Amino acid sequence: QVQLVESGGGSVQAGGSLRLSCVASGDYYSGYFMGWFRQAPGKEREGVACMNNDGSTSYAASVKGRFTISQENAKNTLYLQMNSLKPEDTAMYYCAAAYRSPFTSCSGGYLGFRSGYWGQGTQVTVSS
Repeated sequence: QVQLVESGGGSVQAGGSLRLSCVASGDYYSGYFMGWFRQAPGKEREGVACMNNDGSTSYAASVKGRFTISQENAKNTLYLQMNSLKPEDTAMYYCAAAYRSPFTSCSGGYLGFRSGYWGQGTQVTVSS
């Protein structure tokens, strides 16, 4: 089992920045694929950014150039640096982890997987 705990959400004005953190524990190891998702009220969950187990990254078109996904292996922590925030970035943000398998992929900011783990989410609210 892997436990994921997100933090760093909050309220910010448009143009501001936030950094989300996701701390992994349990049976986690650095070879996992990692990703950030978000879900706004009334909308489907969407992939924001993901990282392959080789460290390569991928972003959704809507956040490319504004968000940066990174990982600090020594702390088992995944980050999402969010700059130039917009009101449309308002959502609950979740991190996810998936071990390498034929069903795991990272493309267009979307971490696809059949079996993995989710955090409980952290709310981001951007006001205009």
